[in-house]
Amino acid sequence: MADQILDQIREVAEGQIDFEGQKLAELIVNVALTLIGAIAFIVGYVLQDIKLALYIALGGAAIVFVLVVPPWPFFNRHPVKWLPVGGGAQIQAPQHLVIDQKAIR
Repeated sequence: MADQILDQIREVAEGQIDFEGQKLAELIVNVALTLIGAIAFIVGYVLQDIKLALYIALGGAAIVFVLVVPPWPFFNRHPVKWLPVGGGAQIQAPQHLVIDQKAIR
């Protein structure tokens, strides 16, 4: 029973995200941090309060961290189908390979 629980926790902690998920995570980080930085700057400038601007920026960064760092399932919508290890037909090199109009054996 404990092993099953530990396996589930390990599976969630390791998590998998695909290449499209990585692209989405990068987009979320870039857009969100840019917006949060702009909002923090504008609020700090208008209210002349650097402490409030820093709190807004740090809070926004924490929210982005929670949104992007865990391997949420929506980051793995397009999993990569890898070839089996050592399985399948052996790939043979071509008998006559032509590179730049020169035959190579």
